[in-house]
Amino acid sequence: MELKQVIIIHKSGNPLSQKWAERCAKELEARGCRVLMGPSGPRDNPYPVFLASVSQPIDLALVLGGDGTALGAARHLADEGIPILAMNVGGHLGFLTEPLDFLTDSQQVWERLTSDRFAVQRRMMLQATTYEGNRTNLEPMSDRFFALNEMCVKPASADRMVTSILEMEIDGEVVDQYQGDGLIVATPTGSTCYTLAANGPIIHPGMDAIAVTPICPLSLSSRSIVLPAGSVVSIWPLSDPDMTTKLWMDGVLATSIWPGQRVDIRMAERPAQFIILQENYSYYQTLREKLQWAGTLVRYSNNHRN
Repeated sequence: MELKQVIIIHKSGNPLSQKWAERCAKELEARGCRVLMGPSGPRDNPYPVFLASVSQPIDLALVLGGDGTALGAARHLADEGIPILAMNVGGHLGFLTEPLDFLTDSQQVWERLTSDRFAVQRRMMLQATTYEGNRTNLEPMSDRFFALNEMCVKPASADRMVTSILEMEIDGEVVDQYQGDGLIVATPTGSTCYTLAANGPIIHPGMDAIAVTPICPLSLSSRSIVLPAGSVVSIWPLSDPDMTTKLWMDGVLATSIWPGQRVDIRMAERPAQFIILQENYSYYQTLREKLQWAGTLVRYSNNHRN
């Protein structure tokens, strides 16, 4: 990997993240690298400015924050093919980030990157587009929205809790109608986030698959379903007199959806690329530690293993 042009993203409002960003920027500039640096958060989005202001390819995005900061980077950078090195600075669970310990010897990190001593984990992304009218209308009425974890269709109202009525099609065939709090359409990466909280399946991120999970459905027969990655999931709001149904991408508002409109959700053309520095990285270890499974708390000797 060449480090000629790098963007550094720090978690908005987090002094520790900004401190590390400034330190890394100085070190990379001393190596002759052009650095663009900015905050990312609910009110800060530096990516459109960064992508519009560069004429040469961006070699790396160094993201200093938690999983939310990494998700924001993936939504904006995956389609550009920019690799992401996400470090856990001020985060909580850290499913998508490398330990901060690596930055204590940051010079070694730059050496490893320039000498290609790292792994790249490709994680499937979702893209969503809204349409109006019947299924024969293929003229989109919105831009493409991207998500690394999930697309979610559910209402948002400041006045009351709204029950949504949604119809789901898969590849043009009506599968079910849901009455409840909404629907989650998730990637394997997102299966350990909102989908897991809604009692959905855990899917290994090495797979390409789509999980559809209803949120608190009023019918006990409504269950999660795992689909091939090539499937197209279409969701139609059926009854929404208050016009409160929204499309959310990784928990961020994308757009409103009204009756007579639909959202088509499918696998994005390009995956997110996350750089892995851990030499003994294990997804199952991440599950044990981050989800605090009982097996990590209760220790039994396994004499049969040997």
